[in-house]
Amino acid sequence: MLSDADINEMIVLLKECYPEPICELDYNKDYELLFAARLAAQCTDARVNMVTPVLFAKYPSLEALAHADVGELESIVHPCGFFRTKAREIIAASNMLLSEFGGNVPDTMEELLRLPGVGRKTANLMLGDIFNKPAVVVDTHCIRLTNRIGLVKTKDPLKIETALRKALPPEQSNDFCHRLVLHGRAVCPARNPTCSICCIASICKKIL
Repeated sequence: MLSDADINEMIVLLKECYPEPICELDYNKDYELLFAARLAAQCTDARVNMVTPVLFAKYPSLEALAHADVGELESIVHPCGFFRTKAREIIAASNMLLSEFGGNVPDTMEELLRLPGVGRKTANLMLGDIFNKPAVVVDTHCIRLTNRIGLVKTKDPLKIETALRKALPPEQSNDFCHRLVLHGRAVCPARNPTCSICCIASICKKIL
């Protein structure tokens, strides 16, 4: 396992390589990120970013989404996969946001998890990117890289989240997770990672 010094050095090196650790999902409103993240389950961010402009142009408000025809919504989100479930959850979540939260996305883990289709990954994304709270977004890149690097020895998302909350300074946790995603896509894919150009190669345990 990595030492505290290794982790601190990794934070610095990843920050140098990826100075702007942004979420790659496009959005203009807080609830748009919420629903884009739901659509991104088992789907690429790039594909979601092709669908959401159409979705939010047709339904430009929570009220419009809450009253959307489910069949029409399904046809729009169809390219993202699991379209029936995702469409129904977007409508249900829109109704709950209006009826129970005054049309605002809540800013606590407990309340976010009450929304249909929202799990800890999406809730953490909202807490970190929208509300600037300490957050740990555990996606497939995070699971793979934290194990490969030697930060954790588990594939369980909740255990990884807990471990990273303990290991990382709270103010760095959200950006660190975004940087892992960027690093996983650019340098460290599941197969054939390009270790020769990896900025954290000297720290990584290379557990392939």
